[in-house]
Amino acid sequence: MKNEKVICTLCRHDTPLTNHHLTIENEAFKKFYGRFPLEYASAFLYFHKKGIVQELIHKLKYKGHEDIGSVLGNWYAEDLKAIEILKTADVIIPVPLHKRKFRERGYNQVTTFGLALSTELNMPYNDSILFRTTYSKTQSKKNLLDRSEGIDTVFNVAFDEKDHNKHYLLIDDVITTGATLEACSRALLKIPGTRISIVCMAMAQS
Repeated sequence: MKNEKVICTLCRHDTPLTNHHLTIENEAFKKFYGRFPLEYASAFLYFHKKGIVQELIHKLKYKGHEDIGSVLGNWYAEDLKAIEILKTADVIIPVPLHKRKFRERGYNQVTTFGLALSTELNMPYNDSILFRTTYSKTQSKKNLLDRSEGIDTVFNVAFDEKDHNKHYLLIDDVITTGATLEACSRALLKIPGTRISIVCMAMAQS
């Protein structure tokens, strides 16, 4: 899929933008209230079942259309450049795939999104600090309890002193329950002096 085609598809379908960037205490940020310390959180689009955003994420995640991530990253970066707190972020960290899942899929669906943000926000991208320790099948059909069960043990970090006292921008494709992002954040918080912000392509909306 060409980038131009993706943009045309979005424009034709009245894409549901969240406008989270206009309010610091938006619904994405509020989703994590009381769960762990967080500087900022937002998502670009609303995700509805059988909607255009679900179709785009599906093509990105399972059909190899990695250019969709680049388009969304370039587009959202224009909004994120105005967020003062994100100007203090040091490194972009993707939610990782397990090595086995990476071999099966051939790529991490958030990589192109992250690399686009890295270029536009002039911020390094690092996919080696946070890693997944446990292989699991897709969570798309799991309920809240199933998604949360045991997830705190799924992620870990590899770091040294140069990674201390950083503001990490954690990225993912879709915020659903927030359990995966919380588990990743708790792993990153093992690094002394860590601050965390979250940016995602989309957020599930009932």
